Amino acid sequence: MKINRYLDHAILNPEMTTEEVKASIEEAIRYETKTVCVRGCDIKMAVEMCRGTNTEVCCVLDFPHGHGGKEAKAALADIYTKQGAVEVDMVMNYGFARSGEWDRVEEEIEAVTKAAHQNGAIVKVILETSQLNQDQIAEATECSIRAHADFVKTSTGFHGEGATAEAVQTMLDTSRGRIKVKPSGGIRNLETALKFVEMGVDRLGVGCNSTRVICEGGKADETEGY
Repeated sequence: MKINRYLDHAILNPEMTTEEVKASIEEAIRYETKTVCVRGCDIKMAVEMCRGTNTEVCCVLDFPHGHGGKEAKAALADIYTKQGAVEVDMVMNYGFARSGEWDRVEEEIEAVTKAAHQNGAIVKVILETSQLNQDQIAEATECSIRAHADFVKTSTGFHGEGATAEAVQTMLDTSRGRIKVKPSGGIRNLETALKFVEMGVDRLGVGCNSTRVICEGGKADETEGY
């Protein structure tokens, strides 16, 4: 098992300069992470840099709040995937989820999934599990399955607690193999990464400062938000 192939190397801090983003993409390519997960403004650069490597390009959508609305989310999914992103991590409107407006949650996910899939990309739905109870996490997972998403993901890493074993287990128990699961947020060392892999997840979202530590071992960067 190669832990690097589980990693989505997240380069998402809003203050990062172009040169900092480039350097981080280069690091991900060196470690052959599964993807670089970038901001929308960095997709074209990431696609160019990752061409011919073992690292693919993922992007976040309506990040980190998820309140952009169905039409805007679908339009961005179409734009981003046409620019070359092969994976899209969309933020679910967890305010709708907390309100019990599950039809609206599902409609938004389905709109994004349809736009991304027609361009050959996959969709991961960020639930922001720290803001939901376990029943809501389970229902959000079911909504994502019905909307034909490819993954459910715990967290943005920018609001509240990141991935917890309890939330991930609820997602796995609900999915029963019908959708893949990606913990993200707070995974800063190899021990934590392996714990989630052993639970049965298919991908891990890690902050760009944690990739080296996870792949090589060493002390985690506890200052990293993601």
